[in-house]
Amino acid sequence: MSESGSKAARVIEIEVLRYRPGTDAEPVWQSFRVPFLDDTSVLEGLQAIKDDLDGSLSFRWSCRMAICGSCGMMIDGVPRLACHTFLREFFPGKVRVAPLDHMPIERDLVVSAEDFVHKLEGITPYLVPREARTVEQGEYLQTPRQLEQFRQFAGCINCMLCYAACPQYGLDPEFIGPGLMALIHRYNADSRDGARAERMELINAEQGVWSCTAVGYCSVVCPKHVDPANAVNQNKVNGALDWVKRRAGLKGGGT
Repeated sequence: MSESGSKAARVIEIEVLRYRPGTDAEPVWQSFRVPFLDDTSVLEGLQAIKDDLDGSLSFRWSCRMAICGSCGMMIDGVPRLACHTFLREFFPGKVRVAPLDHMPIERDLVVSAEDFVHKLEGITPYLVPREARTVEQGEYLQTPRQLEQFRQFAGCINCMLCYAACPQYGLDPEFIGPGLMALIHRYNADSRDGARAERMELINAEQGVWSCTAVGYCSVVCPKHVDPANAVNQNKVNGALDWVKRRAGLKGGGT
């Protein structure tokens, strides 16, 4: 990297946890020295390693703007987006980069998202119209107040950082997890949606919301401030109300 204005590039040590199937029996640390500027992200540091030092290094990335969620990894032990974390934060020390916790490593910093995607497909992650409307009847209208009921939880980018932060998911991979609980609440709180009853079954299932141990670290690491811990708490309230309605035989339980 070249100079930017009057500031010359400095050099930082990046330690990367490497795992190459067929070569490594277990993950091993490998160190690289990388030049950087004040605006150099960890992702750009990894790209410099791949371009100039070791082309075999594997990691995921796409947008480079904290929108796609692809470059989630453990950076100095904290789940973060590599494109939204800067090397200057760690200088003059070194920075350690590893794949996301609690997930199978496929290669180097690439983890398997199969479990997350499978669970995502199971929560009906889309709007199911509460009532059918014809084209002639027009769109499904919603007030600004109704929008605010779920707007925050619609910001999830499926980066899985909250899963790497969740101790319960680390102990029990069957747990549905904080991110999907936030998405469930996003759709259940939408006044236009009619699939709440089937999602309530997931909320109240054995590995649903009641497995959460209320640590709250998921909200701390969320790069989009979705606050999944808050969504989990609201799901607990809704789950309890749903159970009471069912026990009382009231119409509307689970709707």
